[in-house]
Amino acid sequence: MQQQEKEIQRIKEALDRAKDLRNRAEWKLESLKQQEAEILQELEELGVEPDRLDEEIARLEREIDEKIKQAWELIPMELISSDGSRR
Repeated sequence: MQQQEKEIQRIKEALDRAKDLRNRAEWKLESLKQQEAEILQELEELGVEPDRLDEEIARLEREIDEKIKQAWELIPMELISSDGSRR
């Protein structure tokens, strides 16, 4: 009988832990849904469609590369180093 009571107590504790984990998972899911909604709102404000994010990122990377190239072209090479190489 004593062993059965211990086993029942262990089951209750396991159920309590499982309920706690479920509650945490539900809270985390709700938090992630809220974050998703905020990100989607930001994307909408920026005029970017979520399914075209990869294209937009690639476009922005190309634009950054071009601006870096333009910045280098504006710097007199003789000011960069004595041999004219970029450091």
